[in-house]
Amino acid sequence: MRVLLYGAICTLAAVELAAAAHPAAAAPGSRAEHRRAVLTPLEQAATDCFAETIGNNPAALAHARAGRWYEAAGVIGFLCRPEVDAMTKARDHLEGRGAGGRYFTGPYTRHLGQELARRLEPLLTTKAVANAEPRPDSEAPAAPAGEP
Repeated sequence: MRVLLYGAICTLAAVELAAAAHPAAAAPGSRAEHRRAVLTPLEQAATDCFAETIGNNPAALAHARAGRWYEAAGVIGFLCRPEVDAMTKARDHLEGRGAGGRYFTGPYTRHLGQELARRLEPLLTTKAVANAEPRPDSEAPAAPAGEP
């Protein structure tokens, strides 16, 4: 009886230690929360990088104004490589080998254009500015003072 009780206590202690060492394995809900907590900031950093570099690159901005987001990201994509690599490696670590690349070329890329359009909207709108002053080169030459 004493051995059975000791075995049960050791088993419970081992389960508690395992749950404390691997909190993601303790409950399915906490695993999804952990996944979201890890991946969301990395996706945000990659999208922030794309938005900032497209906004600062005239060629990429021209593609963006024409609605060609894939081409705009292609012009500056190498600048955001560290952020994209961090995002894909984290997804590979959490979901298995190759999951990061599949996510980047699939769902992430599909929604990237919409997100960039929202963020870069002030840069993409053409603003017309009216000026009431005539241009200096368009003024008629003044008549000499002696002539009527």
